[in-house]
Amino acid sequence: MSDAVPEPAAQESGAAPEPQEAGYEPAAPAPLGVPRTPTGNAEVDARLARLADADHLATDGHVEVYEDVHRGLRDALTALDARPGPQGPPAPPSPPSPYDRRS
Repeated sequence: MSDAVPEPAAQESGAAPEPQEAGYEPAAPAPLGVPRTPTGNAEVDARLARLADADHLATDGHVEVYEDVHRGLRDALTALDARPGPQGPPAPPSPPSPYDRRS
């Protein structure tokens, strides 16, 4: 038994495929319903919410949204590197010197 699917006769003869019906309309854009879990960072959450804009665009419009979101997330990560962060725990106090106590 073979899994091969026989080719239509028109393609075997080298004839051009028939054009689609004139009334064919592609399906309208529809939301995918992918949940977005808040991260707790307002800037990141706003960028992720922007992904919902792609739900209402045709496929060729998704690239602009994805690039915008990617740019914003990259900028947010870069800003984290630029911010001064905690320098670590404070150094423990040095032990007292035996010469510090004078009577």
